[in-house]
Amino acid sequence: MKKNMDRAKKTLTDVLELPLDVALDLPKITIIGDMRVEIINHKGIIQYTNELIRINTNIGVVKITGNSMEIKNILIEEISIDGSIESVEIIS
Repeated sequence: MKKNMDRAKKTLTDVLELPLDVALDLPKITIIGDMRVEIINHKGIIQYTNELIRINTNIGVVKITGNSMEIKNILIEEISIDGSIESVEIIS
């Protein structure tokens, strides 16, 4: 049932030319080199250390690993992480 609803939303999004992340309540993850990760439409921080940050989203947990990482900006729906980024994973 959920897959049918997602397909219908995607079709409607295509017809109306709306951004997928907005219409389907998906996170938008931007990686800038190995220095910054920006996540729009997050649902909160699960874990935060200098080497590991886990952030909740509607599609699962975004796991960011690296060194000297710190949260530079956090708003209700947006978060920016700076540091030496080694990997970004989505864990369903």
